[in-house]
Amino acid sequence: MSTIETTPSDDLAAQLRELQGGMARFRMRYQFALDEVTTKISILREEFEQSHDHSPIEHVRTRLKSVESLFAKVERIACEPTLEEIEARIRDIAGIRIVCPFVSDVYWISDMLTGQPDVTVLEVEDYIRSPKANGYRSLHLIIRVPVFLSDRTEHVPVELQIRTIAMDFWASVEHSIYYKYDGIVPTTLLDELHHAADTAASLDQKMGRLRTEVRALSS
Repeated sequence: MSTIETTPSDDLAAQLRELQGGMARFRMRYQFALDEVTTKISILREEFEQSHDHSPIEHVRTRLKSVESLFAKVERIACEPTLEEIEARIRDIAGIRIVCPFVSDVYWISDMLTGQPDVTVLEVEDYIRSPKANGYRSLHLIIRVPVFLSDRTEHVPVELQIRTIAMDFWASVEHSIYYKYDGIVPTTLLDELHHAADTAASLDQKMGRLRTEVRALSS
């Protein structure tokens, strides 16, 4: 058996193990940020349900990256394994996905959240107006919100993904296909997925027009 040499990956693993002790408190801030944004979403949702004819939010899911997932990303993007660098370079540690009935709801929710005075917008990627090459559609934002701790206030980033029901269904199917084929998907399936994405987008447009017509008849 040959001697096992220390590789950069081994060194990184050792450095990451040293971070383990501080990870609980580090991740806690992101959980608090999730709680802050989730509360904002809940208030908008309840207020809209009381005052209007439909809810712009179908459902909400939150996600806090596990330590294992976080360390895997540190290695994948060649991030310096320090809490300071992780905080600076990885801005999707806390994530919220908001699923809406209509495309107009997606932008309404985005405007309502980003218009609040304690929310800072760091990044916007609009894959609805400019879909990814594979057909993926969603509105992505990185926002920053204050987290009020006992001895200080910290401003913590949260990733938002806002999409329609049709977009969410497509993304779920696409993810399951990539998982099944271990990332190597046959070209024919990729073409079908892209066609399905276009069909879903067409459905979103049609449903939006129908809602507009119904509202016009009701007014």
